[in-house]
Amino acid sequence: MSDLPLPSTPRPRRRGLRILTTLVLMLFFMGLAGLAVGIIIYGNLAKQYDLAKLGEMKERSVVLDAKGRELGKLHGENRVVVPLSQVSKHFIDALLAREDTRFYDHGGVDYVGVARAAVRNFKDKKTVQGASTITMQLARNSFDGLNEKTLNRKLVEVMLARRIEAEKTKDEILELYVNRIFFGSGLYGIERASKAYFGKSASQLTAGEGAMLAGIIRSPNRFSPFRNWKGALAERDDVLNRMVAKEMITQADADAAKKEEIAVVAQPIISNQDNYAMEAVRRDLELILEESEIEDGGLIVHTTLDLDLQKAAEESLEKRLTEVEKQKGYTHPTKAQFDAAWDGVSEPPKTPYLQGAVLMLNNRTGGILAVVGGRSYPQSRFNRALQGNRPIGSTIKPFIYATAFMHGLLPGSLVEDAPMREGELKDSDGYWSPGNADGKFLGLQPASVGLIRSRNAMTVRVGNFAGLDSVLMTLRDTGLGEPEIRTPQIFIGNMGTSLKSLTSATSVFPNNGIRRRPFLISSITDASGEVVYSTPVLESEGLPASAALVTERLMEKVMNEGTGAPARKEYGFKEKAGGKTGTTNDYKDAWFVGFTSEVTTGVWVGLDQPDTIIPGGYGGKLALPIWADSMNAAVASGYKQEVQKAEPVLARVNLCRLTGLLATEGCRAAGHAYADDLPPEMVPPGYCNAHGAGVVVERRQGDSKPGFLKRVFGGLFR
Repeated sequence: MSDLPLPSTPRPRRRGLRILTTLVLMLFFMGLAGLAVGIIIYGNLAKQYDLAKLGEMKERSVVLDAKGRELGKLHGENRVVVPLSQVSKHFIDALLAREDTRFYDHGGVDYVGVARAAVRNFKDKKTVQGASTITMQLARNSFDGLNEKTLNRKLVEVMLARRIEAEKTKDEILELYVNRIFFGSGLYGIERASKAYFGKSASQLTAGEGAMLAGIIRSPNRFSPFRNWKGALAERDDVLNRMVAKEMITQADADAAKKEEIAVVAQPIISNQDNYAMEAVRRDLELILEESEIEDGGLIVHTTLDLDLQKAAEESLEKRLTEVEKQKGYTHPTKAQFDAAWDGVSEPPKTPYLQGAVLMLNNRTGGILAVVGGRSYPQSRFNRALQGNRPIGSTIKPFIYATAFMHGLLPGSLVEDAPMREGELKDSDGYWSPGNADGKFLGLQPASVGLIRSRNAMTVRVGNFAGLDSVLMTLRDTGLGEPEIRTPQIFIGNMGTSLKSLTSATSVFPNNGIRRRPFLISSITDASGEVVYSTPVLESEGLPASAALVTERLMEKVMNEGTGAPARKEYGFKEKAGGKTGTTNDYKDAWFVGFTSEVTTGVWVGLDQPDTIIPGGYGGKLALPIWADSMNAAVASGYKQEVQKAEPVLARVNLCRLTGLLATEGCRAAGHAYADDLPPEMVPPGYCNAHGAGVVVERRQGDSKPGFLKRVFGGLFR
């Protein structure tokens, strides 16, 4: 055998090692390539998000009064944005300890934290610790679609966090975060949470309070101090312990914070801004904008309301009705008694105490200056000013007289104050004869007396003269509405309508017969200041100007010498004004509606379940004081005639009380002539022909109706 060595052959073991090494290297480089591709792909996806939206936080829409003062907020997210400098360091430190201890060290993604969380979760065999940084949470909470629990979502979130870190400073990121996060109970942002839970600004938070708010962030509804006080305390303690572990505070500091007496503000069932006026604004807003536009919030809603008048009307309603409840003869529960028994939480099914409503209108625009729907919104959300429908009593009388003036009646024409005669009334199914409030009849009186002194029998005859169809047309044209039943009882207010409709209709008298549609919202602007809605002033003719003028002058006499006179004598109202009282059968409803040149105000007083309020509870006794208080406030707030209104063009004429025509010497000799000032279009076209030898009442030329006396008095004069 030869001693030469045999050729060597590769060992299988070494070959396998080389193959494995090659495979590992290939996988490594493939992984790097995949990572690079992933970074490019998800980086590009992250670039699709507009970082400007980080600062676009939904805030609640702000409601302003006519003078730009805030009335309240509604819809959107309940948030108040504040700079980081106005947030307590106690809260900032607690937040970092709880959510992101390495916030100032990482670039948006805490890889150390990711590894630590992975090890912890592996050991516990469940997810007990997350690794989302504050920056990642900001990204997730700022953009739609990033709340899904998928790998793709997480990768986009990571790249978006890195992008945010590249463009924002740490303090800018932290400021965005503390203003955006949710704190439970409908509260967003640290300032709103601090105010709602503790009644103080975020800058005033103590160590214990700051730790509690930081502790509830991960499960805000579950640990809300309003709902779970023990849970909120446990979260506070956990945060304080973490701060000690991270050497952010000492154990002594933590112990002191745990001993703090934290006073949580009682959660209001109804906030101060939840009232009849704000609810009315909400309702109108829902008619103007789409639901999505409203829910997004961030709007500025400009209203016609006046904060001063709203407050004055609310205070007067409560004050005056409390006075009524103390009067002899009042037998119903009082509000004070009801308040004592109410739990202060739930809305009761009914309020048995005396209620009322006030509505004030700007005559020039139709804008609602104040709306009070009752004495307590938390106890009853039914808005009696807008939703109520009650018989309006004698407040309808100006519309009856105005209609008759349109058809030839004059204020000085004689009308009989006496019981009705059988068959006298047209459109009546049977005999009906209303009495007067004083139980008396005055005989023949000028028509003006019927309105000034609110005489029922005279008013029914005036309505009968005008005709039921004509009266119904006036009610429609002025916005009072359509009665359910067509009967002469309508002439003295046997029809229901809302306080809003009655007040709006009455405003035609100081407006020369023009009816302006009432409204609450004047305009709406978005966060950028762009006007998204503006309410036009809509007007139509409710009455001819001449009929409105003559009726207005009589309503002014109501205030000076009639049922509205106590407004001046007892309640100190000095301005030129007109008005009308109203009282329904058995004193179940008391009304007063009146106006100046600038404002028309209506007041209703009654019980939700109709019943006698108090014996002798007339509108002039119960509703008029509230009207006077509210109108005095309007004058004090500047709603008064600054420039003397031009006197209307009137013709001075001599008239005959019996026929309503121009007077002759015969009328004067008979004692029926009188002088009056009338709008030119209301001056009769001819002279009286009833006061001469053998002269009888005849039809006026061009008049298709019977002579005036016969129309008013029926069969009395034959």
